[in-house]
Amino acid sequence: MTADYLPLVEQFYSIQGEGYHTGKAAYFVRIGGCDVGCSWCDTKFAWDPECHELVHVEKIIKGIIESGADSVVVTGGEPLLYDLNPLCKAMKDRGIITYLETSGAHDLSGKWDWICLSPKRNMPPLDKIYSLAGELKVIIENSEDLIWAEENRIRVSDECKLFIQPEWSRLREVLPEMIEYVKKHTVWSISLQSHKYMGIP
Repeated sequence: MTADYLPLVEQFYSIQGEGYHTGKAAYFVRIGGCDVGCSWCDTKFAWDPECHELVHVEKIIKGIIESGADSVVVTGGEPLLYDLNPLCKAMKDRGIITYLETSGAHDLSGKWDWICLSPKRNMPPLDKIYSLAGELKVIIENSEDLIWAEENRIRVSDECKLFIQPEWSRLREVLPEMIEYVKKHTVWSISLQSHKYMGIP
């Protein structure tokens, strides 16, 4: 496989449901393959790249252009398993705003206008991505994850937007503690998966 081909899980035009850009229109490109393996992952169908067709970058771009979108979120899986330079170049050549969602566990490739870093304890981010993150989004499954959130907060830049987000299946259990936590630690905001409330992808 060359960098001009990527295992494409799905691509669609929708509304960003999480984090700093919640509520904004965006085109999503989901790349297959993930070696992080979070037990609570809601996109496990994207883990095995062999299950997904290798699609040429220009075909992906065609879908973006036809949608009329001006911004694209590249997500996974873990998209940084691949060289994303050809995809990013094709988007930037057409004036498209580029967003990346990543665990940060692999080397960065591509040119990004915004990086959402979502660190995972079982496979922590590489040191060099922390200073590049525009947004830190930590998934909260239990109280220990709040400690993990703080361990990552001290490594990002002062300008980085800080979010904690409840793991969807444990929303009722963890949200009350998260609310109290943010009231005491006001540098953080709570992110909710609003697309699930809206019933959109």
